Amino acid sequence: MAIAVGSKAPDFRLKSKTAEEIVDVKLSDNFGRKNTVLLFFPLAFTGVCTQEMCDISSGLNTYAQLGADVIAVSVDSPFAQSAWAEKEKIRVTLASDLNKKVAADYGVLLADLGGLGSTAARAAFVIDKAGIIQHATLNNLSIGRNVDEVLRVLDALQFTEKHGDVCPANWHPGEEAMKASPEGTAQYLAKHS
Repeated sequence: MAIAVGSKAPDFRLKSKTAEEIVDVKLSDNFGRKNTVLLFFPLAFTGVCTQEMCDISSGLNTYAQLGADVIAVSVDSPFAQSAWAEKEKIRVTLASDLNKKVAADYGVLLADLGGLGSTAARAAFVIDKAGIIQHATLNNLSIGRNVDEVLRVLDALQFTEKHGDVCPANWHPGEEAMKASPEGTAQYLAKHS
C-alpha cells in the first residue's frame, strides 16, 4: 500500500548520472524551497515508461513555472538510466533506487515483475515544501499516469499556499476557490456542501 497523503515524505539520497559524473539526489534539498513531483516507474527502456518520461521532459518548464522539481525513480542503475535518457532525450532528473529501499519506503515496491524480480510500481507523489505528501497515485503497470492531474494538483497547491483557500474537485486555475475556514477544511465542507 502506497504511503498515505498527509504523511511526511520519507527522505532519500539516491545516485544519478549526469554527463560528467555521479551525483546525489536528495529529496530534502527541496524542503523549504520548492514542491517536488516524485515519479516511480518500473524500468528504463520499456515502452510506457519511455513515453511518460519523454512527455514529462517536454513539459518540464510547466513544472518549473509551478514551483516544482521533478524526480523520477526506478530500480535501474544510474548508468542504465543515463544511457536511456541520452538515447530518448529524457531531461527529467533520474534517480537510481538500485537497492529498492525508497520504493519500499513509499509502499510502491512490487514483489516480482514477470519473473524479472522486484521493481517500482508506476506511482506519483506531490510533496510540498514542508515535505508532506499532498497527492499520491498508484497506477496499473500497463496504464500510464495522468500528467494533467499532477499539474492540476500543483496549480491547486500553489494557489492554496498563496491564498489559503480550498480548491474543490475539478478546480482549475482562474476559477474561484472556497475560502478556508478556521475550523478546518473538513468542517467547512460539511457545512457548505
